[in-house]
Amino acid sequence: MRLRLALLVATVLAACAEAPKAPGKPVPEPAAEPAPVQSETPKFKNSTLKYLAGRNLQPQPTRPLNVKSKCSHKDAIGTVTKLDLLVKEAEVKAFDAQVSMKGYGACRFNLGEFEQVEKLPQALLRHKKEKDCLVRMWEQGPKVTVAFNACPKSCEGQAFDYLWPIVVEAKSGRCY
Repeated sequence: MRLRLALLVATVLAACAEAPKAPGKPVPEPAAEPAPVQSETPKFKNSTLKYLAGRNLQPQPTRPLNVKSKCSHKDAIGTVTKLDLLVKEAEVKAFDAQVSMKGYGACRFNLGEFEQVEKLPQALLRHKKEKDCLVRMWEQGPKVTVAFNACPKSCEGQAFDYLWPIVVEAKSGRCY
């Protein structure tokens, strides 16, 4: 019985072993497989991308931003936004924003405290003293978004933690 088991194990091991290669003879490499041809509808693993695949979404065109707004808005929870903004051909001419959040304080941004470092694809302002503080402006369909990044020193207390971007309707100048 032991002899049969030993022979069985030896046979299995011999079947798995590779034959020694002859020295001096180059081994031909397998031919490279052609790149797979991509079908017209890609297969997505991510469920979000799967839903976007059937839609005819086009990228937002890159063009100079033009917007003028002098607005104020108060939302349902008491946040008051005041904005004076003028951007011509992606150059920020006027920018003064104040957002007061009930119970948290206010944030204030003024063009005098910033320098414009980019025009396209987004108008980008960098704070002159706080180099991490950025204000980005971009067009998204009929609306313009003004977003604030890493600017807690422009706000009182914890107000920056509750600061949302300001959205402006490009044609009317209305903000919310």
